[in-house]
Amino acid sequence: MNPTAAEVTALLPGDDVVPDANVVMDRAFGLDAPPEQVWPWFVQLGKQRAGWYLPRWVERFVPPDRRAYRRIEPGLQDLAVGDVIADWGGPDATFEVAVLEPPSTLVHVSTRGSVRLSWAIRVTADGPGTSRVHLRLRLGGVRRERLARVGGGFVDWLTLVGLAAGLRERVRQT
Repeated sequence: MNPTAAEVTALLPGDDVVPDANVVMDRAFGLDAPPEQVWPWFVQLGKQRAGWYLPRWVERFVPPDRRAYRRIEPGLQDLAVGDVIADWGGPDATFEVAVLEPPSTLVHVSTRGSVRLSWAIRVTADGPGTSRVHLRLRLGGVRRERLARVGGGFVDWLTLVGLAAGLRERVRQT
């Protein structure tokens, strides 16, 4: 889950959406699949879509009708800038697709109360048949920065550890 120094300092598409971010979280991990094989999993990711990918041992504790897909669903591959995706942050929480550059970059944006956020996903080749996934969450207007960095950072890390493990299982099977 540790990004490189170069990843942390790199400019990513979507950074300009929340230029005044006072909390920024970078995470990164590798996958044993090329970007073209990884990309469709991110396109269909989300609530009321393919779900949030978790490893099987965790999904055993999730009701069957709430488990994430273990296949690429062609009907969920037509994502476009401006599309709105439901999120787990509450009944009215959504993400809007702000940047879509297949097969490498997807940026979601949202406003939660006074907080504006962007979530960038960058998939790049990292050698023959492998990918590097870099995720950046930028939050602007956070009032309790320490709580967001420590508490929110832990939740972000935990959910992305699950996502990485779930994606590793899924790309192996395709």
